Amino acid sequence: MDNHIVHYLRISAGFNSLSRLQEPLPASIEVLAEVLCCTPRNVKFILRRLEEKALIQWQPGRGRGHFSAITFLRSVEDVLEELLLELVNNGKIKQGIELIGLPEVNSPLKERLLAVLNKQMGYHSEAESRTGLDVLRIISNRQVEKLDSASVYTAFEAFLLGQIYSTLLTYEASGGSFTPALAHMWETNGDYTSYIFYLRKGVRFHHGRVMTSRDVKDTLLRLKVRNSPAIWHFRDVAGIELLGDHRIRFDLARPNRFFLHALSSVYMSVLPFDQEFNAARPSGTGPYRVIKLSDDVLELAAFDDYYGIRPLLDRVEIWSLPDKWASVRQYQLAEAGEGRPSPALCTNNSIDYPATGCRYILTNFRKKGLQHDPHFRQAMRLLYHPVALIKELGGNRLTPAASFLPWLSRRTDWTEPGMAEIREQLQLSSYNGEVITIAYTAKKEEREEAEWLQHRAAAAGVRISLLVYKDFQLDELLGKADFVFAEEVLEDDWQWGMINYFVNRSNHLHRLLLEHQLTEIRQAVDCFAGLDEDSRSALLEQTESILRDQAWVLYGCHLNKRAQLNQSLFGLHTGSFGFLDISKLWIKSSFPESSGRP
Repeated sequence: MDNHIVHYLRISAGFNSLSRLQEPLPASIEVLAEVLCCTPRNVKFILRRLEEKALIQWQPGRGRGHFSAITFLRSVEDVLEELLLELVNNGKIKQGIELIGLPEVNSPLKERLLAVLNKQMGYHSEAESRTGLDVLRIISNRQVEKLDSASVYTAFEAFLLGQIYSTLLTYEASGGSFTPALAHMWETNGDYTSYIFYLRKGVRFHHGRVMTSRDVKDTLLRLKVRNSPAIWHFRDVAGIELLGDHRIRFDLARPNRFFLHALSSVYMSVLPFDQEFNAARPSGTGPYRVIKLSDDVLELAAFDDYYGIRPLLDRVEIWSLPDKWASVRQYQLAEAGEGRPSPALCTNNSIDYPATGCRYILTNFRKKGLQHDPHFRQAMRLLYHPVALIKELGGNRLTPAASFLPWLSRRTDWTEPGMAEIREQLQLSSYNGEVITIAYTAKKEEREEAEWLQHRAAAAGVRISLLVYKDFQLDELLGKADFVFAEEVLEDDWQWGMINYFVNRSNHLHRLLLEHQLTEIRQAVDCFAGLDEDSRSALLEQTESILRDQAWVLYGCHLNKRAQLNQSLFGLHTGSFGFLDISKLWIKSSFPESSGRP
């Protein structure tokens, strides 16, 4: 950051210049030295520099009784906006983010600069020359911690892994079927206890070596070694046999009709067996390879030797905003009335995200308190009622949720409870005026709902205290919060997403429920993989009812999620979790067409 900008911000703040542009203000070298925390000699140098930049006019006082004056020629807002545009256009994204984060930048100005950054970034591209690189820059409110498929935690991480790695096959939500990926064909025996996969030849990892069946085997074994939270899905694997470099067989201890879903999940992203996992430079077989990973940015470059269709974008930069900054991404669920979500294909410059899931509140059973009282939990369920939530807060809250699945929520006959019904549940409980602590993340929508719930509870006589937390710091809340806000976004393969939610040991549910509750869930779904599709759906619905009916989970609303896109961007397809599939994007050149003829 140029020092003259910092100096200008400090002087401007010291003189409250916001509404006093073009007005000479009395000043002195001594006062400015105090504002700038420097010597009078340095003050004179700084003033000359600011005058050269046409930011101020300095009129020194000459002789006794003549005071010096400073005139601010430009507003802080205009100066910072111009500088931010200059930095972004020159590819200095990190410096632009640092500019917005300066302590002298107040909240309203920060919001204005973030809007400028969003407009220049988001799904914005730059063509460096007629034959140069197409570069897409995206900003995210999440920092990329690591890109290890064995321990993937967030939907955003899973989306990125899908661009860097490949799996044996992919699930197509539109038809509920599987398509070839690293395996070009597969077959199973009659009782679903043995699966053989035929691998593509000549598929290369980013570090150059050709993939073989050993890489597939070691990828699965690595999940066991790393004690991956997804290992439950592969507990039936009794043996793995390599039938050559391009054939592999999995033998299972019992029938498993769901095995293809597990192999197409992000956890089975195939890694090279001959390399230790390097978080800063992971090697996969996906359309993009990692060229840089830091606290500030993830840079991806198109993999020219990709076995599929090479991406049309040459490079993608994903810049991380600091904590508590606004997210650039907006979302939309599938339209009401749609039976199940399906990937969207757009031919224009807008796209809706058919992500499945909702925002909800989890009960923390790891802490002693009234949340163990079933009547009090039911009272909290009525207080955090989806119909009242939508009616009073609106916004991107689309439809009331009684499930993570919108088509199940639509079966509910919704009636908003009155305050008398809520007080009746409270009287049945053991509540006696205690303070209930509810934790939420820094997301604007969660804060709105938490404050709304606090106010609504007060009207019913329930005292609520609010606590902010970060997604990755849930352990710190175990002894503090009685209830915790969360949001779940399921994969396009919704059956996989639901079963993974029930058995994945790393998610919020497993860290807040007690062991006997988790055992009840695991026992309920133990036979899941051996069932046909309709029976699996029924079992998932039955298992979810355990969470809902006992108010372990308090459902909120399904969210409206839509992306705002740059007009030069084409090839818009949704990928995993409703994110754009960046491997299919391309940029329409902004160069004027030639008027000549060949």
